[in-house]
Amino acid sequence: MSVYTQLSLEQVQHFAKDFGLDIVEIQPIQGGIENTNYFLTAQDNKQYVLTVFEELDKAAASELIPALQHLGQQHLPVAVPLKYDGEAIHFIADKPAQIAPRLAGGHPIPSTVAQVAAIGQALAKMHLALQNFPLERENNHGQVWWQKTATTLYQRMSADDQQLLDRVFRQFETAQAQFPDRPKGLIHADLFRDNTLYVGDQLTGILDFSELNGDELLLDISITLNDFCSNFPDVSLDNDKAQAFMTAYQQIRPLSTDEKACLNIYLAMAACRFWLSRLQVAERNQAEGRTGSDILQKDPQEMRLMLINRLTQEYNI
Repeated sequence: MSVYTQLSLEQVQHFAKDFGLDIVEIQPIQGGIENTNYFLTAQDNKQYVLTVFEELDKAAASELIPALQHLGQQHLPVAVPLKYDGEAIHFIADKPAQIAPRLAGGHPIPSTVAQVAAIGQALAKMHLALQNFPLERENNHGQVWWQKTATTLYQRMSADDQQLLDRVFRQFETAQAQFPDRPKGLIHADLFRDNTLYVGDQLTGILDFSELNGDELLLDISITLNDFCSNFPDVSLDNDKAQAFMTAYQQIRPLSTDEKACLNIYLAMAACRFWLSRLQVAERNQAEGRTGSDILQKDPQEMRLMLINRLTQEYNI
């Protein structure tokens, strides 16, 4: 994750002391665009991850903890944050933050077919596990946000990009009206490869639930499939990986007929959602002077090219 909040060892030691941890080393983590994260090493050589929430307030960050505990009880590989005084979220540098155990493994870059199948199965299990979980959260990057952000950015886009945006929204809205049987539930909404960990082909960690919210399960499928099943910098779908993902997912939760009919346009809209968010972040970083080696800015062009590919290629998955 990008490092927006610079912390000293002394600050982290003071924060971690109340969790019963004696921290001897901290290491900022690059990657991602939402929160600030540090690896922590304790005196006993155990490792942890400190997350400083840059966008969420304490109440919003605290909402995630019961969901993570529930997923852990369902044997999904998530890191459940530590607590003291009955709470996991406390403040450092005037921002809400948490400490969780560091899970083993590395990001699957590039992914293998077996790794893709593992995340497909885990995503389906997660959707079912959260199906009746009593959590309602504001959807900061849902369909209302798409419309608002697209409208804001539209006036500064080229004519070609305006046409591209018009096309995907028009096709998306048509499909939604034509195929209404699309189940909803709590979704991760940001399940990229850099939010997962593997040891070999074994999935050992699902990370960063800060975008967890209620939305269409097909959107979660599309976001994950787009990233795991593209062999970047080639943004087209790898058919073997896509088939492995969908087969594994549907062994746990079969898609409805309408979901299957909408999959291609949802793949396009998932790419569009991250094109818009990356454009927005780039503008914000420029406006606020957020630069330097600790700030990761993902390339909007990558998602734009993926969007074009998904609109012009018909994938039979």
